[in-house]
Amino acid sequence: MDHNLATAEKDVLEELVKQVQLRGLRGEHGGWMDFVAVCNQKDITPHNLSMVSRDVLVAFLTTFKKKEDLQRLQRFANSLLVEKLKQDTPENNTPEQMLIRLTMKHPEFSSDYSFPSLSNDWFVSDIGMKSSTVMNSTDMIAVDCEMVLCEDGTEGLVRVGAVDRHGMVILDKFVKPDKPIVDYRTTITGVTAHDIDNATLSVVDIQKELQPYLSKGAILVGHSLNKDMKVLKIDHPKVIDTALVFKFSNARNSRKPSLNDLYKAIFGKEVRKEGVSHNCVHDAAASIGIALAFIKNPFDTTVAPSKEMLEAEKSRLFIHRIPSYVPSEKLNLVLAGEFHSTKFKLDVKPAKGYGGNYCAVVVFDSPKEADQAFENVNGYKERDSFGLPQKLSTLKLSSGLSATCYVRKMV
Repeated sequence: MDHNLATAEKDVLEELVKQVQLRGLRGEHGGWMDFVAVCNQKDITPHNLSMVSRDVLVAFLTTFKKKEDLQRLQRFANSLLVEKLKQDTPENNTPEQMLIRLTMKHPEFSSDYSFPSLSNDWFVSDIGMKSSTVMNSTDMIAVDCEMVLCEDGTEGLVRVGAVDRHGMVILDKFVKPDKPIVDYRTTITGVTAHDIDNATLSVVDIQKELQPYLSKGAILVGHSLNKDMKVLKIDHPKVIDTALVFKFSNARNSRKPSLNDLYKAIFGKEVRKEGVSHNCVHDAAASIGIALAFIKNPFDTTVAPSKEMLEAEKSRLFIHRIPSYVPSEKLNLVLAGEFHSTKFKLDVKPAKGYGGNYCAVVVFDSPKEADQAFENVNGYKERDSFGLPQKLSTLKLSSGLSATCYVRKMV
């Protein structure tokens, strides 16, 4: 950290000292006024930081040695950087910085990217304390993670994929969670118990693998990237989230596009077929591919869905508010009883929060089959807030329990 402070912008150093005073933080020689008294330099005007030399500010800030204090300083420096990156200035006008700015201006950015990163097991990027040259770097890496459901209701990291802007795979590793797993979500993750039995890496190991790229100012890219950063326990201010930057012209309110649909609309091909489990390396490559397409030739971030996509919506049903105690791997069998059919594929979407409800998209071979399955569902027919038909259905589980969820048409 000492080296970072020595190269930090003067205005950043001044704001850090102000923050220290506001929070009453104390270094090895006490607070700011205590430090000034120890220095015994009459030319220091402690209440006017703009008149204090860089060397004195650096000397004071380097007296903070506790990890929690350092993380606080890094977080605050990063928050200053975020505010700078949000501004539309000539210095922030590269296509990469435009994508960062569009990410940060999304109404859900503040809530999505507010992390509990003062915990000791988090890695807080130090990029906000570095020189403007490092902060303005346009290097990029994309990450994507696969998560499982753990016994305590939290999500555990089990696989990480990362690629650079040239498409080179820089990371593809299995990770062993530190808690017992109750649902591998194999239909989504493609990860099995055997994969995890042979894994030896921890979240901390993955943080160490990514740290050199982030500390050099790399932009972190992903689709719904906040979910990956949360499970990686990484707080980094320079991000491009393609789920926040782009939207479909027919999207309702804040509905975010799926990576697969967005990639198909832009490139005319899928990242994966419906019902096929995810591959985090392929998903990371897809998200950075979308970002690079914009960087090469900027286009409207409101994307028109393809005719095939609009037609495909008619062959789908959306199942939402599925309780977490309904195993995702058994959902196929449960829904087959409701639909009176087994001719469908399932794309399960994990819960947004720990222990929360999850959802799934059911894909049929034709609109006729989707319509018939919806009619076969036993439940009261109503319309959601957007006027789409849906039914409240009661699922009967093999355990003897029952669960209610909504079955809704997509169009």
